[in-house]
Amino acid sequence: MAISLSVVLLLLVLVVVFMRSGSLRMSNALVCVLLGFLLASTSIAPTISDGLNTTARIVSGVRP
Repeated sequence: MAISLSVVLLLLVLVVVFMRSGSLRMSNALVCVLLGFLLASTSIAPTISDGLNTTARIVSGVRP
């Protein structure tokens, strides 16, 4: 678990740096995908899923 958490934090830092640079190359996108897969296997995955579902429900309920 400690190694997985370290890798997730490292990938999170890399994604933030990539986003701040303003360019997203294929290698940067691969890091983002790896971060997503690793986050999906952590204990925070249900919280992220619930948050995304709630956000989607709120957005779908907004009338333009």
